Amino acid sequence: MRKKHVEDSKTEQFRLLKYEDINGANRLFGGKLMAWIDEVAGVTARRHCESDVTTACIDNLQFKEPAFLGDMVVIVGRVTYIGKTSMEVRVDSYVEDILGFRRPINRAYVTMVALDKEEKPKAVEFGLELQTPTEEMEWESGRKRAGLRKERRREGF
Repeated sequence: MRKKHVEDSKTEQFRLLKYEDINGANRLFGGKLMAWIDEVAGVTARRHCESDVTTACIDNLQFKEPAFLGDMVVIVGRVTYIGKTSMEVRVDSYVEDILGFRRPINRAYVTMVALDKEEKPKAVEFGLELQTPTEEMEWESGRKRAGLRKERRREGF
């Protein structure tokens, strides 16, 4: 199996928060951020598997801090684990200040499934070449999360 590096499919998206992104409490609307997270996860997975993908699961979505009108939100996706037909993508979201300092506001793990031309699940053709201890730790954690997701499906969740 051919392999790619985590950096090969890493995706960064930048959003300057406007009025239409803000909820009634003058904060970034959580649903808007969730849509952006899904988009970044999809682009990241598509870059890795070189095919269309679909979202199977958004796991462990944690809102850590708010973001406000005029803030610049940076959303970063990385492949962390590869299954047979699926890829787990870690998506971190930050508010970046004028000096480039990033404050984390959200983390999510998204499972994306590779699709063939008939939109059926297909094998992911590329493995993941782990280069750092952090990538190895993410892989092992992703393997455990994949097992937990399978167990939850068996239990009807």
